[in-house]
Amino acid sequence: MQHAQSRRLDRQDFKTLSLAALGGALEFYDFIIFVFFAAVIGDLFFPADMPDWLRQVQTFGIFAAGYLARPLGGIIMAHFGDLVGRKRMFSLSILLMALPTLAMGLLPTYASIGIAAPLLLLLMRILQGAAIGGEVPGAWVFVAEHVPRNRIGFACGTLTAGLTMGILLGSLVATLLNTSMTPATISQYGWRIPFFIGGVFGLIALYLRRWLQETPVFIEMKAHKALAEELPLKAVVANHKKEIVVSMLMTWLLSAGIVVVILMTPTWLQKQFGIPAAAALQANCLATVALMFGCIISGSVVDRLGASKTFIIGSLFLGICSWSFYHMVAADPSVLMGMYALAGLSVGVVGAVPYVMVRAFPAEVRFTGISFSYNVAYAIFGGLTPVFVTLIMRLTPMAPAYYVLALSVIGLLTGIYLSRDLNSETAREAKFAERAASGQ
Repeated sequence: MQHAQSRRLDRQDFKTLSLAALGGALEFYDFIIFVFFAAVIGDLFFPADMPDWLRQVQTFGIFAAGYLARPLGGIIMAHFGDLVGRKRMFSLSILLMALPTLAMGLLPTYASIGIAAPLLLLLMRILQGAAIGGEVPGAWVFVAEHVPRNRIGFACGTLTAGLTMGILLGSLVATLLNTSMTPATISQYGWRIPFFIGGVFGLIALYLRRWLQETPVFIEMKAHKALAEELPLKAVVANHKKEIVVSMLMTWLLSAGIVVVILMTPTWLQKQFGIPAAAALQANCLATVALMFGCIISGSVVDRLGASKTFIIGSLFLGICSWSFYHMVAADPSVLMGMYALAGLSVGVVGAVPYVMVRAFPAEVRFTGISFSYNVAYAIFGGLTPVFVTLIMRLTPMAPAYYVLALSVIGLLTGIYLSRDLNSETAREAKFAERAASGQ
């Protein structure tokens, strides 16, 4: 079977990878565009006499609700993805994202309907979270089961870069609006435009996924009646506890790294140092491009060096670059562009995260295993990180720097653990190859 062979990526592999990455980018844009307009949304959807810090906390609280909703949507989609097919769930997640995004662009504000405004915003955010909960794990499983085994890291890293492209699209749209419209115009109606664009993007992504084919691994499992015999979630929790813990730690690194360095930092730059929104977002675009390259690089490296060395080296690089960025920009804003790009590149170590998770679970429960670990961890760490960091900022403006440094330590310790677990990792390699060869 082609999945088990050590060969180069062929035309069909690239088609699958590019369509999956593009669709993921469009859906991820829908999910994160909220954060780029968090300041405006906070002003419009909460009382004007509310303290600024409380308004910001509540706005990020609604943003966090999308993360808290991810486990339920992800686990349900993964359940059916393991039993009826990867492709069906991969397409369904797009539709469940596009409709709430369009609705968010149509919502009346607090001035029009009072407390109902933030409640409706919260509901739409929860629906978005349920959709993205199935999208990301499904995308990783989909491409990993299509490409040769020796290129899983590159494929997953490239797909993660594609998801990051959704963040870049959001940043570009936000930059364009902030440079072409006055703050008053954006507050009046301009903030709605990116949500309308997102809804259309989602429908385009849904159309594109018609051209994808079911994964060879799932087809083989179905043919050999090797699908999970019990509830996939039950099998994962009962038999793969260690894999769940490692995957959740990896997700903490991935989620909080991107949330803090890429999503929260533009607002931090504006609030703490008075850097104009346009300048902060331009630097953010550069950092996001660097992050995309970092994901592809780390994905390629993990295919060659393995997970342990990749995360030891990558986590050290992340700690040094992020700490330097936050402190140097605080002292001299003129270094913003270059240092933010370097920090973005260092966050690219997260491109190797899906490699660890894909290889941790057997094919019959792979979608469920990744989805459960990833979404529960993302709900906890990704969702609460903005609120936690915002509260810490009341004590020190360097809260993001300390948080990312702590993440780097977690990544480093996980890399060391994977090194100590080398014999088990080698055994898993053998089992993975055996399963892949038999279509499982």
